[in-house]
Amino acid sequence: MNRFEVVIEPIVTEEVIAKVERREAGAITTFIGTVREWTKGKRTLYLEYQAYIPMAVKMLEKISTEAEEKWPGVQMAITHRIGRLDISDIAVVIAVSSPHRKSAYEANEYAIERIKEIVPIWKKEHWEDGETWIGDQRETKAYPSGKPDLKGVGEK
Repeated sequence: MNRFEVVIEPIVTEEVIAKVERREAGAITTFIGTVREWTKGKRTLYLEYQAYIPMAVKMLEKISTEAEEKWPGVQMAITHRIGRLDISDIAVVIAVSSPHRKSAYEANEYAIERIKEIVPIWKKEHWEDGETWIGDQRETKAYPSGKPDLKGVGEK
């Protein structure tokens, strides 16, 4: 069972949760990131995600290792979707199990912030009046003159 994946098909939340279920867990938290319609006053029509898959999976594993060091006893599973996603589609699911709820909440929040910082996944926002590639998702660094270098994107 692979706890870290980048997929093209829709994510089944229950399958991600099942990857972290265990007898010693007293809590399982999930984060489900979906495509929203409005961002900074602009209406989004759909998003397009691309990734350097081998490195993205390695970085998801790294995030889990970091979380396990910060919160002993946590176990994490992360699945991120790429391709075209429409409004309300699920883009990412993070499941964290832990003996105690506070660690599960904190590790889950840590994971989504780290994904935005270090995982090579890019999104192209398509609006009613244009489109833009987004790089660093923490600061919404756009690539108005074209998309970022995506060598290896979509490779497995």
